[in-house]
Amino acid sequence: MTTYHEPVLLKESVDALNIKENGLYVDATFGGGGHSAEILRRLGSKGKLLVFDQDLDALANAPDDPRCIYVRHNYRYLYHFLRYYSMIPVDGVLADLGISSRQIDAAERGFSIRFNATLDMRMSRDSEVSAADILNTYSETELVRVFSDYGEVFNSKTLARKIVEARAEKQIQEIDDFKLLMAPIADRVHESQYYAKVFQALRIEVNDELGSLKELLTQCIRTIKPGGRLSVITYHSLEDRIVKNFIAKGKFEGEVEKDMFGNSPDMAFSAVNKRPLTAGNAELNANPRSRSAKLRIAERNIS
Repeated sequence: MTTYHEPVLLKESVDALNIKENGLYVDATFGGGGHSAEILRRLGSKGKLLVFDQDLDALANAPDDPRCIYVRHNYRYLYHFLRYYSMIPVDGVLADLGISSRQIDAAERGFSIRFNATLDMRMSRDSEVSAADILNTYSETELVRVFSDYGEVFNSKTLARKIVEARAEKQIQEIDDFKLLMAPIADRVHESQYYAKVFQALRIEVNDELGSLKELLTQCIRTIKPGGRLSVITYHSLEDRIVKNFIAKGKFEGEVEKDMFGNSPDMAFSAVNKRPLTAGNAELNANPRSRSAKLRIAERNIS
């Protein structure tokens, strides 16, 4: 099993699952396998762990362990595969929504502004649409939506117009070319943060990350047993808002609808921690990526 750095909030996120020796668990975001290794360490011989990762590169980290079932698909198919493997209901689901370091550090994947490469950003290489495809085919209105909604880019209209003008002369294919295009309109004081927001927006659109997250959470209602746990680590406000609202309101936006007597409907989950857990000083010093991580934990209510 190939080893990578220890995942963010590893102990806290796995502790949150209250691992039972012979329980059934899901690691929805296998990645380098750190969370799965810790879950398997705590499981007994009759326990089972279903892991998801749509990235073929992650397969190299799959443990040679009969208790672990590896699924090379997006976690939005949680219910389908749990049903296929007769694992419903499970005792807990863990999801670490951050992009893995191995993907960021692989220049050819096109996720990082640190390298020049083709604008790819596909979590699964089987996907048809890349970041370059979006930049070169989306309408100006569609580009504004992507940069505004997923990156909260302050001048998304200006950026979208500049992209449309530039691609009329030459297709936008590489990271350095795209950075040159953005440079005149980027926030000079926080230039790298500006690029990061734009790249985040493109990555979310390429992989339908928020749509997948909503499907995962919705399916947890009918796959996690009463008293079971949901443990989710987010890295930006868009993800965190979705998880927070789902746990607190049973929906992704809007207020909870009450009946004529003012009673709220029964919620599927209850928050275990009122505020999200964050990394301590030691972890922050060892891993700067942990600075933006937030862990929310919920327990499945008895219907």
